[in-house]
Amino acid sequence: MLSACGLGDGNNLGTSDGRIALDCSVRRTRQGHVVISTTDFFFPLVDSPYLQGRIGACNVLSDLYAEGVGDCDYVLMLLAACRDMIESDRAICTREMVRGFNDACLEADTIVTGGQTVLNPWPVIGGVATTICSEGEYVRSDGARVGDVVVLTKPLGTQVAVNVHEWRVGDAPRWGEIANRGVISIDESMDMMHAACTSMSRLNRNAGCIMVKHGAHAATDVTGFGLLGHAQNLMDNQIEGVGMEIYALPCIRNTSRVERSGIFDFRLLKGYSAETSGGLMICMSEADAVSYMRELEELDGEQSWIIGKIVADTKRKARIVEDVEIIEVDLE
Repeated sequence: MLSACGLGDGNNLGTSDGRIALDCSVRRTRQGHVVISTTDFFFPLVDSPYLQGRIGACNVLSDLYAEGVGDCDYVLMLLAACRDMIESDRAICTREMVRGFNDACLEADTIVTGGQTVLNPWPVIGGVATTICSEGEYVRSDGARVGDVVVLTKPLGTQVAVNVHEWRVGDAPRWGEIANRGVISIDESMDMMHAACTSMSRLNRNAGCIMVKHGAHAATDVTGFGLLGHAQNLMDNQIEGVGMEIYALPCIRNTSRVERSGIFDFRLLKGYSAETSGGLMICMSEADAVSYMRELEELDGEQSWIIGKIVADTKRKARIVEDVEIIEVDLE
């Protein structure tokens, strides 16, 4: 089974002004600017090394975008070439991972300035992303307010889609159960994986760069701890005594059907299925959310969703309501 969780997922890193940052290190410079940086890396997740490199870059950059910045000043690449591959295969795999990583960074209008390369049993790629900005140019992760709504910018279900794909191509017993019970067809499995790759390889740059403009109060990205895990991390980080009620789960089409089949419990509908290069989860007023979502769809050509609300709660709990709505999402 394949799943991925970023090294820094959920780590609370102290800042120089006493604040806690969820997704990044946030530090003031001696000159009064703010340095925001993060690191992450991934083991093999998809069949294409090029796509793996691209997803790796998208996920590294996502932590910066979760701070409401749209520009990354530079990236350091962390690369492990597979020592167990024959030399010709290793050269191709490594070159394509680097190309995918670089292409995503170029699309993000940033540059890879260095890094570190090692030999490893698994091919691994990731990096360190850094941006320098000023106060007011990023979103603090501790300002959620009662009455805010919660916006999610990518659908859930990447772990389900990736694992079902692995079962199918590997002719695993669990795929046999899925096929024999008519849960989903081969074509539906392929569509599910295509949608997951589309989502994982899409930058959160636009989602991050318009957060300040639309008055976002707090945000995080949804990755290895799943939607509810990251929602709880976000609530634990708030200044006010607030909690989150989640009443909608946008899921890649058919991933919820696989979950409900009972063949394997990914905990998708419980909010704990690990996501790879997932969306941003943003707290803002409902009026700001409507304008934010409209502009984001114009920029990315993809939907986002209001999935919940911020409520008064001195225990700062995040929860999924019992009658949660499951939204089936199609991605081109």
